[in-house]
Amino acid sequence: MRIAPRKELSLFDSTCIIVGIIIGAGIYETAPTVAAGMPGWPGVLGIWLAGGLLALTGALCYAELATAYPREGGDYVYLSRSYGRWAGYLFGWSQLAIIRPGDIALMAFVFARYAGTLYEPFENSHVIYAAVAVIALTTINILGVKEGKWTQNLLTVLKTLGLLAIITVGLSTRNPSMASARPASLTMGGFELSLILVLYTFGGWNEMAYVAAEVKRPKQNIVRALVLGTVAVTALYILVNAAFLHALGYAKMTGSQAVAVDTVATVLPDIAGRAISIIVCISALGAVNGLVFTGSRISYAMGEEHTAFRRLGRWHQRLGTPVWALVIQGCLSLAIVLVAGSFIKTILYTAPVVWIFFLATGSSVFVLRYKEPKTSRPYKVMAYPLTTIIFCVCCIFMFYSCVSYALVQRPVGLLISLGILFSGALVYWFTENRPSARSKRK
Repeated sequence: MRIAPRKELSLFDSTCIIVGIIIGAGIYETAPTVAAGMPGWPGVLGIWLAGGLLALTGALCYAELATAYPREGGDYVYLSRSYGRWAGYLFGWSQLAIIRPGDIALMAFVFARYAGTLYEPFENSHVIYAAVAVIALTTINILGVKEGKWTQNLLTVLKTLGLLAIITVGLSTRNPSMASARPASLTMGGFELSLILVLYTFGGWNEMAYVAAEVKRPKQNIVRALVLGTVAVTALYILVNAAFLHALGYAKMTGSQAVAVDTVATVLPDIAGRAISIIVCISALGAVNGLVFTGSRISYAMGEEHTAFRRLGRWHQRLGTPVWALVIQGCLSLAIVLVAGSFIKTILYTAPVVWIFFLATGSSVFVLRYKEPKTSRPYKVMAYPLTTIIFCVCCIFMFYSCVSYALVQRPVGLLISLGILFSGALVYWFTENRPSARSKRK
């Protein structure tokens, strides 16, 4: 008997998943570089607002798809229905093979790096910290959906409070210098890099779609969670950048190596370093837990449809979780942690693959309206088709920018990404074209 996911996620739980995944450590790492590419403080705040609006166009597209097809797997489901089983398979393969485990490992390393500044008992303890984070959070999510969502809710509330504390400190400084020296003009290269980093920092707004089958009152709460989560993060990002600028000024912000520490140090110099380390540790753990929770649902959906991954498509009757999908995902993430050590920059070069799948999913709004016009759509994209076109154009721009960067800076990373997709296509060909596999689909 097939065990189906239960609807256990409230609107608050769903919003916490989105906010918890988006707000990792990216805002603390990318803010100075983004600012350096913009002409002064209006440009800095403007590009974070633009990033939020672009993320919102994508969230609205996903809201239509997720409410029309409220199943586990998100993009996997939409791509399969739009273009065929092969498209969903390649998405699931790329997520399972490297993108999702790589993202989990990346955030685990961020946690480990900052945890090491608080307590480092021996050399290379960061690897142990990262491994423990992956194992502990994977185990919590195996034990039950309630355990996973409560952990996510707690970490999201704590990291939001941490950001609000930084905003309060930064805006309370008595010597604001927001309008200090700034570059003479905006360059295309600077704008392009800034937008890439902003949208990378907003990454995760689409994660709600992967757990759609577990959301209570999905017709209402999926849309609300996507919009509320994206808008809340946009507001927090604009405010925290305003706090950085207010406390440090444009010139100091762009030259800062630890912008949050420097901001807090303007008011509380004695505790700045340790306080920010704790906040970033909590932020990174929240992102890891959210990625573990939602990522396993992609593998589960893939296992339900494809015989080669059948074991992943089993929902545990007693625990109420996709145990095998979580175990395999955790093992792959742990392998990256142990093998890569602290050098996992190659993971970021999967960005071209990520954006091409975003483009395919955005386009599926058009495709599915044409192919399945009778399907009930509790929510339809606001200002259609303009909103969807803007999102798709953004995806094309980001894909082009990421490929251009990879070809100049790290062509090997691009080859790795293409190699992963090609190997997935080979596995699909050999497993799905066997007579036994074809007969089971009939």
